[in-house]
Amino acid sequence: MTLRVTGESAITCPLCGTSKTQMMPTDACQFFYDCTGCGTLLRPKPGDCCVFCSFGTVPCPPIQEAGRKAAVGGGGCHSPNCS
Repeated sequence: MTLRVTGESAITCPLCGTSKTQMMPTDACQFFYDCTGCGTLLRPKPGDCCVFCSFGTVPCPPIQEAGRKAAVGGGGCHSPNCS
């Protein structure tokens, strides 16, 4: 069985509650997101690589891939554009 990486995630603003489905970059982590409701600039929570991992319904594609690899001994975000 092959698992697919999900390319969309709904980001929910922790301040105003506005939620919007967004396409995620497949090869990098997105560090900033402007809330479409209140205009707040969202940044990842400490320990998260991107706004999708902090505020989204689905983690970013690099983390989704890393989750699969963790089952066989890998883990973490290994995208060259993530810190």
